[in-house]
Amino acid sequence: MDPKGTEQTEACSRHVCVNNPHLELLTDDVLYHFDLATGTHDLPAMFGDVKFVCVGGSAWRMKSFIEYIAAELNMEDPEGHYPNLCAGTDRYAMYKVGPVLSVSHGIGVSSISVMLNELIKLLYYAHCTDVKVIRIGTSGGIGLEPGTVVITKQAVDPTFTPQFEQLVLGKPVVRSTDLDQGLAEELLQCNEELSQFRAVMGITMCAMDFYEGQARLDGAFCSFTEKEKLEYLHKAHEAGVCNIEMESTVFAAMCKLSGLQAAVVCVTLVDRLQGDQLSSSHDVLQQYSKRAQTLVGCYIKNQLKAKTGHD
Repeated sequence: MDPKGTEQTEACSRHVCVNNPHLELLTDDVLYHFDLATGTHDLPAMFGDVKFVCVGGSAWRMKSFIEYIAAELNMEDPEGHYPNLCAGTDRYAMYKVGPVLSVSHGIGVSSISVMLNELIKLLYYAHCTDVKVIRIGTSGGIGLEPGTVVITKQAVDPTFTPQFEQLVLGKPVVRSTDLDQGLAEELLQCNEELSQFRAVMGITMCAMDFYEGQARLDGAFCSFTEKEKLEYLHKAHEAGVCNIEMESTVFAAMCKLSGLQAAVVCVTLVDRLQGDQLSSSHDVLQQYSKRAQTLVGCYIKNQLKAKTGHD
């Protein structure tokens, strides 16, 4: 396997690519965690028009997003009915309005990795083209005011290295975590148009854990002092890290391998240099959480307007 993930070929420039010859041997590929399958569902008919895929941690957030984008695109269901296309399983949730697919991925690298494997195959079997995938989420900021939206220009691991390392057959495989810089710039431009809140472009660190892995002092276990915690966070800040979450490296690596233009847009809920726990009220946190979806919604709306030539 290529250590930097250059398995991606030129053929992936518009189409979604998979790199697994074993799939050709399957007469029916069951996307188990979506409760979908090539033998029982007409995936091209269901998903062939998808151009934008937005993913986020919770099922509630992704349903909220599809309701929001439906209103923005004037595609609202009169009865407010947006069925979960993965209703046969409780692992993930999936909603669709027009060319927009909204999917939950759970928490952490392992959970999003499972979802992405099946999502990429779904888009491949549906013959989708020119798809953009955007992760919408929350994060802990480093030196940023809570409520700041971070558009990731590079995802790094906890050593501040731009790579995703995974053990395959007991051997380390390292892949690139490059994201689409053009897409990131377009999202930043959308925020300038909105002028509703602050957004920055920066480096995002992906941790393997919410507590010790993010240098928190408030977990059930802690093997370091507050001084060591702050030294690490300041080192991250000096390396250009703006925020910390738990999915960006594997998200970037898998999207790059499959030829998908990808971006990560996360709002910060706390400045980790000031503390570990959230101090804002529930209502304020809810308001912050909607900022990433507002920005991404603006981008999708602008893209669709440009395609149809409407003002």
